[in-house]
Parts: sequence; structure tokens; C-alpha cells
Amino acid sequence: AWRLYKTGQRMICGMQMPEGMRENDPFPLPIITPATKAEEGHDEDISREEILERGIVREAVLNELERKTRILFEIGSAMARKQGLILVDTKYEFGTWRDEILVMDEIHTPDSSRYFLADGYADRQKKGVAQQQLSKEFVREWLMAHGFQGLEGQVMPHMGQDFVQEISKRYIELFEKVTGKTFVPDLSEQPPLRIEKAILNWLQTH
Repeated sequence: AWRLYKTGQRMICGMQMPEGMRENDPFPLPIITPATKAEEGHDEDISREEILERGIVREAVLNELERKTRILFEIGSAMARKQGLILVDTKYEFGTWRDEILVMDEIHTPDSSRYFLADGYADRQKKGVAQQQLSKEFVREWLMAHGFQGLEGQVMPHMGQDFVQEISKRYIELFEKVTGKTFVPDLSEQPPLRIEKAILNWLQTH
């Protein structure tokens, strides 16, 4: 949103953004900026009107998706406040299973969300300095510094073991800050087997 805003644009995914905002200012009310899965490549930004025009989902379903999105964001924001954090923005991916709307990916993790430290947020905004944030942004910045932005024709740079270990360490710190719990790794079985077992268990109960 900020990349568009600072170029003078005031519309994002069909949503009007107010005048006079600075980077990291909150919107008067949270806005929903939809995206849909493209045939290939990255997700495609899309407006509410385009979703209905293209028949991606019926209006009743879209209304329910928006309702669930707002509820999830309220819950996530409340959980963040308890940990001294601000849930800045996030994404929710939805799908359907036997006509039931389901969340299809992780929520409120550093992969899907950005958090600011609440302590000092207002002062930092007033001074116009960068906010202290918890997210995977440091990984994105490393990739960009090594010439990779996920564009066609670009080759993923090699990540050395030291940097991989640093990512793991930072993610554990993020987990503990967001959840307020101590991270305990599950070493009982291989991750693919654990994931497969969880999916099979879910299917058996649905």
C-alpha cells in the first residue's frame, strides 16, 4: 500500500486510501485488499467488483469471506496487544471443502503478517523514524540485496548454512514473542510425515 501511496495513487484493490497519511500510519478502519490465485506466477491483486464481475465467487460467499476476515483480524489484533505488539497487516487464504469455507494456510505468523512493537510506536511515528517490526522482512531484504525479487528469469541465490541458522534463530524468537510461549522443537518424526499425518487425521474427522 505504501509503495503505491507514495507515488500519488490513492486506490488499492478498489479501496480508497485517505489523504495525508505517512508510512506506517494506521488506516481509520482496517481495509481488505483481495487477491486471487493466478494461473502462474504471483497472486493477482483484484477489487471486490472484479471478483463479482469475473464470477470467481458469489456475492454471498464474498460477503462471508469479508466477515470472517474482519473477525480473524480482530482476534489477531487482540492477541498481539496482549504480547505488546501491533498486528499491522496480514493475509488470510480461503478455500472450500464440501461447500464449507475454510482457512487454507497459516495465520498470524511472520510469513503472513507484520507486527510492530507497541512500546514506542507513537513516538517513532511522531519522529518519522522506522518502526521496530517482527516479520520475515529481513529475509526479503537479504534476497533483494543479492539481486533476487522473485521476477521471471531471476535465479534464487544460495543461502549459506550460517544464514539459514540465523533465520531459524530469528523465527524462534518471533514465535516466542508472538505467542508468549517457549519454542519446543518436535523431533519425533520427519516434518513431511508429521504434516501428512495431520492432514489424514483431519480428513478422517471431516
